[in-house]
Amino acid sequence: MTLTEQLAEFVVSMATRPLPEEVEREAKRAVLDWLASTIRGGEALPAQAVLEVARRTMPGHEATVLASGERLSALGAAFANGAASHVLELDDLHQASTFHPAAPILPAALAAAERAGASGEAFLRAVVAGYEVGIRLAEAVNPSHYRFWHPTATCGVFGAAAAAGAVLGLSYHELADALGSAGTMAGGLWQFLDEGAMSKPLHAGKAAHDGLLAAELARAGLTGAHAILEGRRGFFAATADAVDVSRVTDGLGKYFKILENGYKRHACCGHTHTAVDAALSLRQRLAGRAIEQVEVETYQVALEITDNPMPRTETAAKFSLQHAVAIALLDGVAGLEQFRPPRLVDPEVVKLRSRVTARAVPEFTAVYPRLWPARVRVTLSGREVMEETVTVPRGMVGNPMSDDELREKFHAMLVPVLGSEGVERLDAAVSRLGAGGSISELVRACVPRSSQR
Repeated sequence: MTLTEQLAEFVVSMATRPLPEEVEREAKRAVLDWLASTIRGGEALPAQAVLEVARRTMPGHEATVLASGERLSALGAAFANGAASHVLELDDLHQASTFHPAAPILPAALAAAERAGASGEAFLRAVVAGYEVGIRLAEAVNPSHYRFWHPTATCGVFGAAAAAGAVLGLSYHELADALGSAGTMAGGLWQFLDEGAMSKPLHAGKAAHDGLLAAELARAGLTGAHAILEGRRGFFAATADAVDVSRVTDGLGKYFKILENGYKRHACCGHTHTAVDAALSLRQRLAGRAIEQVEVETYQVALEITDNPMPRTETAAKFSLQHAVAIALLDGVAGLEQFRPPRLVDPEVVKLRSRVTARAVPEFTAVYPRLWPARVRVTLSGREVMEETVTVPRGMVGNPMSDDELREKFHAMLVPVLGSEGVERLDAAVSRLGAGGSISELVRACVPRSSQR
């Protein structure tokens, strides 16, 4: 069997096996966190641009755009929800694979489930299957793939196809075909970072759309390459210098990768989070004293992705290690407002940001991607030096958020949109998934009652 066929066999098997209790719990946590990013992210300009195009080109009444309540085709809803969920940089993160699984996988699964009238239980099983496929492939190609390719796009389309295929009840052969078609559509380059462009949420939306499309095409009889992964002109050969093929199938069906999932506290690139956590810890000891210099030591990939001392756009600021550390020291938080244009040009922020330097150190680079360490060293006006090192940011596996912390984030993001009662109603709908709860109940709870159609 090819690797694709082994993954397809696993996904099909998920349809008849109950989820272990801890796996179902983590799947619900992932859904809860994703809903917050998607509903709130729908307000952002990139998400609005995607939605405008989806309205014109993918009309229909099959599935719901969560941020607005309007209905489009399933492909249109997957596209719009995928982009919305990735725009705020607060969606989930699997560190070892450097992959954001929810943004491409959950929109495809939800659109397919809504159109098919699938149960909440079937939806959760599909989510777990999609996470398993996407994360395992991203681990296999990481870190060499990451130099040019964005795994949330490239590996996310495989996860989205697996999840959508599971919801649609594809056969083993159809799922292998769907994964083959997904692989030939995989794409997503990092060049947008050099220009502060808005392509990153597009990556997630397109992966969700294309994963669902691949599943639909397979059901209609379109075949796909079953050796799309390891074939001589396949995904591995095209996108990675080094591949650990064992990552794809080791423990498949026995251990679930969703249990390694992480959740973000800060509204910026995950590669800044250890430095932000270190800066927040230092801030408690600074007592408002003047800062002369800030030195950040991190791993090479973090430097390649986030070394931007003069960000000029909101997107660029979210990928600026210097800005993230500066606002953490000044504001004591790295939330949505800290990356808005007014904060980028605030003289106090500009002054401190100019004093932040960053460099990669070999000992930190050596442990990536297993760990993402950073050290922040602050020199005060009297030449006193304070430093803090963080190896695992809060929210990631090894330093996880509690259920209460995750719900606190969920409430903080959604109360401005849904109100307190609406947030409680949505929380309850998520908790009922897998226990008789329905997809229609979940979707209705996502939309403010004043906006429901």
